Amino acid sequence: MSGLNTSLRQARRAKNDEFYTQRTDIEKEVRHYKVHFEGKTVYCNCDDPRVSEFTKLFLLKFESYGLRKLIATCYRNTNPDIFTLEAEERGASIMVADAESAASGGVIETLDGDGDFRSAECIELLKEADIVVTNPPFSLFREYIAQLMAHDKKFLVVGNQNAITYKEIFPLIQSNALWLGITPKGQDMLFDVPEDRAVELVENGKEGSAYRVVNGVVKGRLGNAAWFTNLDHNRRHEPLLLWRRYAEEPELFPKYDNYDAINIDKTADIPEDHDGPMGVPITFLDKYCPEQFEILGITDRGNAYGLKTKEYMPADTPEYGNLNRRGAIRANGGLQSTYARILIRRRRG
Repeated sequence: MSGLNTSLRQARRAKNDEFYTQRTDIEKEVRHYKVHFEGKTVYCNCDDPRVSEFTKLFLLKFESYGLRKLIATCYRNTNPDIFTLEAEERGASIMVADAESAASGGVIETLDGDGDFRSAECIELLKEADIVVTNPPFSLFREYIAQLMAHDKKFLVVGNQNAITYKEIFPLIQSNALWLGITPKGQDMLFDVPEDRAVELVENGKEGSAYRVVNGVVKGRLGNAAWFTNLDHNRRHEPLLLWRRYAEEPELFPKYDNYDAINIDKTADIPEDHDGPMGVPITFLDKYCPEQFEILGITDRGNAYGLKTKEYMPADTPEYGNLNRRGAIRANGGLQSTYARILIRRRRG
């Protein structure tokens, strides 16, 4: 039974990974990094060169972006219950394009292995690349980012915004080794999906929430998608305009009962006159300027950052378990848990 459950979980994750980014969303983000592509080799290591919009875009922009080489590889899964037969028939492919072949679509061949980004074959290609740009499997996001960091690669990839809170990802954000792209986190993104996945979305999902129909075509919807990168862009150096004052409206900023910090419900409400720790929503990262703020940690159940001042016990409150997961504030005569908060402090000067 455990083997069956494992297979079902793998199948569910694989279906959730079958979202193919649209050209408009890719170009909307990628165009801001043109300066980084000059003379570089770009590797799209989760992209079928025949259908990937990432590959098509870079082939189209090969000359204007000044690329040296473009490489694209895709994975061939041998389990027909997880991936479509069409994908299985295509096999694991590699496309290589240079200045001479880009206009004609590059040279496409069959890989020796299955095209898994973790395979020795694909890792050798990764070593050759300067920048990786793709939409990796969300279910393998931790492992995917870890590989890029281990090989000291520049990257621009799509991920689930919930990855911000992963214990493997947040420390990279805190240390400014990784940050969000220019497209606001959680902005509605539509994705192309295989036909069988489209049927499943219509049968089991809610239109406008799980999917949308555009010109008669079912598009998967991910309202929690985000771009993750370590390529610098001007937006992250624009300071946030602060206008509220803690001294004038202290009631708007209650102090946590279990963290030495005040709670901020909206990024726009960060006060300009408070120099101590503040807990802000995850949406703050869309406006985060490292020259203006320092990231101290995040409210979490394990207190990995040593910022928690109190652990609740059953004798304290029947809700102690939930309260220990996040920051707690006193309201309406009791304690209430907040959503995940990033703990920050204004940089002096």
